[in-house]
Amino acid sequence: MADVAKLAGVSHQTVSRVLNGAPHVRPDTRDRVLAAIRELDYRPNSAARALVTRRSQTLGVVSFASTLYGPASMLDGLEQAARSAGYFVSVASLRSLDSRSVQEAVDRLRDQGVEGVVVIAPQISAVGAVARLSSAVPVVAVGAGTGSRVPTVAVDNLAGAAAATRHLLDLGHRTVHHVAGPAGWLESKDREDGWRRTLDQAGIAAPAVHSGDWSSRAGYQAGMRIAEDPEVTAVFCANDHMALGLLRALHEAGRSVPGDISVVGFDDIPEAAYLIPPLTTVRQDFGELGRRGVELLVEELAGAAHVRSRVLITPEMVLRRSAGPARRG
Repeated sequence: MADVAKLAGVSHQTVSRVLNGAPHVRPDTRDRVLAAIRELDYRPNSAARALVTRRSQTLGVVSFASTLYGPASMLDGLEQAARSAGYFVSVASLRSLDSRSVQEAVDRLRDQGVEGVVVIAPQISAVGAVARLSSAVPVVAVGAGTGSRVPTVAVDNLAGAAAATRHLLDLGHRTVHHVAGPAGWLESKDREDGWRRTLDQAGIAAPAVHSGDWSSRAGYQAGMRIAEDPEVTAVFCANDHMALGLLRALHEAGRSVPGDISVVGFDDIPEAAYLIPPLTTVRQDFGELGRRGVELLVEELAGAAHVRSRVLITPEMVLRRSAGPARRG
């Protein structure tokens, strides 16, 4: 820092003010300091700064080790939101979200000096693990549904599934079949519950569920069974990857979409708009999920008097060409 001050022709304190974004530094002085920093390739010592300020400017994230679109997108949204808020992110990626693993991950992150922790908790086991956490730093859960003991940010999967089911019923379909996600996942449970409740409200008995595992292969296998049933005219898939497999199976069986069978997915993966036909789906805003999760954690760190206990984000229907009016006859 002394070298930067000497090259810029300013005091050590002025360099410190520029680095900390303090006001009341003349623009030409700030420009000289920043030019000197670039020329010398100066990097502040974050460890030394943390000792002085008692702030590491680092948030911990406990994540589920998965390449699935949902958890991976949640992590990406959190990292971007933290960076925008001026924080670094340290990630602990777990294969299992049981209580012991989550507690050990939080303890490791605390040892690194993180100021707070976000737990991505898409599985029911993770909700219990978060509820049993012992931590001296603030903790926020993302994707943990609405029953978590800690402050939570979640997508309203019930509302999203209900909107998808209502859309198909409004198109004149007598019922809607469902390809569900795997057991033990909150999204699976909530999306199936939203589908069931909507059919029940319409006075329609829910058909048997086709169980999947989020993969396109599971959707394809369900699609082969569905294609054999001439009574099926509408299907709601719990995620877009299973809908993708379903579309392939229906195509191979000679069943047109949406002429014979309408299909709606959930997530709005980047490929959804380019499938044949383009997929009608329920869009989750993972960027918003990450931003609100970081926002909630920062509120806790700031000691806000009234930290919100739950933030529920409503997903959005995206209408494309895979869903159409029920066939007549």
